[in-house]
Amino acid sequence: MSLNLDTTHSNLEFLVRHMGLATVKGRFNEFAVDAEVAEDGTPRKVRVEIDTASIDTGTADRDAHLRSADFFDVEKHPKIVFESTSFREDGPDYLVDGTLTMNGVTKPATFRAEISGPVKDPWGNDRFAAELEGRLDRREFGLTWNQVLEAGSLLVSEQVRFTAAIQLVRSPKTVEEAATA
Repeated sequence: MSLNLDTTHSNLEFLVRHMGLATVKGRFNEFAVDAEVAEDGTPRKVRVEIDTASIDTGTADRDAHLRSADFFDVEKHPKIVFESTSFREDGPDYLVDGTLTMNGVTKPATFRAEISGPVKDPWGNDRFAAELEGRLDRREFGLTWNQVLEAGSLLVSEQVRFTAAIQLVRSPKTVEEAATA
């Protein structure tokens, strides 16, 4: 069954160390999720498309730099895309394998996910949720801009942590859908 993204209850964030000292958090405000699950909620497939221009760290100058050719080059690469290839149970969680395309580079990627649902909401819809986390080396995707500081640390960490809280909804079947099922 196909599900719809509940954008008001979903977020996609990243964390990067700045100057080797503090963590800077950001998010992508615009993204779409196309997901399918079995009747029991077992995940089947997922495709995520992220609008790179929607990057938001809370600082306009930093966001403009991240949109530039030094980083995401949003004019040439307007989307980051993840497509699952498999879901592997790992204790109570799943390992979600797939391909990640960012900055024109496609590489295998694996994210850890806690998946829950279905739960019936007060309006009769089935809801599913996923809490995901992962890490990647941004250099593998051509995101190599950096500066070495006097003490030898990097201005921007090469390791990026991702977290996502995704809520998906399946509306009750219409009379026509129920008749053809």
